[in-house]
Amino acid sequence: MDKGKNYEVKDIKLAEQGKKNLEWAEREMKALLEVRKQFEKKKPFRGIRIGMALHITKETGVLVRTLRAGGADVAITGCNPLSTQDDIAAALAKEGVKVWGYKGETTKDYYRYIDNVIKTKPHITIDDGMDLVSRIHTKYPGQIKDIIGGCEETTTGIIRLKAMEKDKALKYPIIAVNDNKTKHLLDNYYGTGQSTLDGILRATNILIAGKTVVVAGYGDCGKGVAMRAKGMGANVIVTEVDNFCALQAKMDGFRVMPMKEAAPQGDLFVTVTGDINVIDKEHFKLMKDGAIMANSGHFDVEINKKALEKMASRKRRIRWMLDEYTIGKKKLYLCGEGRLVNLAAAEGHPSAVMATSFCGQALAAEYLVRNKGKLKAGVHMLPEEIDDRIAGLQLKAMGVKIDKLTPEQKAYLSNWREGT
Repeated sequence: MDKGKNYEVKDIKLAEQGKKNLEWAEREMKALLEVRKQFEKKKPFRGIRIGMALHITKETGVLVRTLRAGGADVAITGCNPLSTQDDIAAALAKEGVKVWGYKGETTKDYYRYIDNVIKTKPHITIDDGMDLVSRIHTKYPGQIKDIIGGCEETTTGIIRLKAMEKDKALKYPIIAVNDNKTKHLLDNYYGTGQSTLDGILRATNILIAGKTVVVAGYGDCGKGVAMRAKGMGANVIVTEVDNFCALQAKMDGFRVMPMKEAAPQGDLFVTVTGDINVIDKEHFKLMKDGAIMANSGHFDVEINKKALEKMASRKRRIRWMLDEYTIGKKKLYLCGEGRLVNLAAAEGHPSAVMATSFCGQALAAEYLVRNKGKLKAGVHMLPEEIDDRIAGLQLKAMGVKIDKLTPEQKAYLSNWREGT
């Protein structure tokens, strides 16, 4: 480990490679670079400290640079023990960012680094999974009075925040960036779909075509995974607990059944639910020899690893990010230690799809500063016009032009009297 006054990273000498990867990501994130140009002129974060718990990837690095261009003093740590890209952490440290993180963090280091970020006394928090917000509320409540607000990136984080809100435990306003159309309908759907399969392929190098792939959960992420698996020639089964999501999966042409029925049929299982023990002891018993499991939900709780390890007579690492569990006469395989497979075994979402997500984070932070003291403690949506602006920035970055309403069309849409 390399340590400095304001950083702790695996190897500071990786900074040069990290700089190149940041450069590569920026080529694909032109919408966010447009926001950066505006921030450079306006300096909306002058005098503002921003504390972040996000995946320390090249895309996140571009967001950090964007916030700093707006005048922010940024401190960042990871939000998952296996998602940090060590070259990016090193590059950010070299640029003077307060950064603590490395791939393969211990639980002790994980929370120590979150504490380091909190100790910078951020005015704004930017979270992926809500561990930063939770830690502030439980361990550092005295700092809440100075916090303007926060932003949350994930479905899992929003679920936790709404539980806090229901219990009247949430003490400052949070923008649900995940609920932007330019986030959950792009990042979750296209990003998770592609990057999940990418992670599984890097861990296993299996052929997807001809396999029976069981997708647990048919929310935005599950839809993306199922679509990509189908496109690669898989026979897809969906398991669900929500009636409407199950109905959508059926209408989209997938077989839908309980996990107990799917368990003996699946060759590859992917969990994307945000809930605990979706694949459990009873399912391990029913799986065929050689079945592979992967998780793309935020926390490593969807596949019951404790039960799996207890049942196994032997566990061994047979490939990078692929563990083999021997249970009786059969072998089961787990990718990425049951953590986010797209980041544990691959590089996360493609940069282009993260451009819109991080436009949302950046503009949500600006919105919080602009509305300091005006928002109640609780979960808030970013105004629709800002979400629409992000979509417009991405279309421009892709070289796409669209029509505009004529004055006549605007008048027609606003007039309730005119009909057939």
